[in-house]
Amino acid sequence: MYKMLTPPFLADTFASKVAAIQDQHADASVGNVTGSNAVNVFLGIGVAWSVAAIYWEIKGQQFIVDPGSLAFSVTLFTIFAFICMAVLLFRRRPSIGGELGGPRRSRLLTTLLFLGLWLLYIFFSSLEAYCHIKSF
Repeated sequence: MYKMLTPPFLADTFASKVAAIQDQHADASVGNVTGSNAVNVFLGIGVAWSVAAIYWEIKGQQFIVDPGSLAFSVTLFTIFAFICMAVLLFRRRPSIGGELGGPRRSRLLTTLLFLGLWLLYIFFSSLEAYCHIKSF
């Protein structure tokens, strides 16, 4: 018998969908997405970097990480995250129907905006990674 393995991001997607459908205001869905991403990043990077830092400390050397384009990426992500949060707070109005609900037109416009911000993030990060635009 074969056991089907589900990638973690897919499980988070299904959990968020169920939370969005069952919760009146979809707060659990938004919390699930941000919480699971935060845990994945903090544990995924934090544990690995902590182990590496301890390893190199035991060897009597420093653990040095070249920041590369981290400042550019974090700045861009933070700007886009503030835009997304502003949109979600704006959509919380009862006349719109909540963060994820409401009329089809507002749902579609929000989806296109978020998708566009994601594509812009990939586009600008790619331009910076291939030295077409200068990082700071």
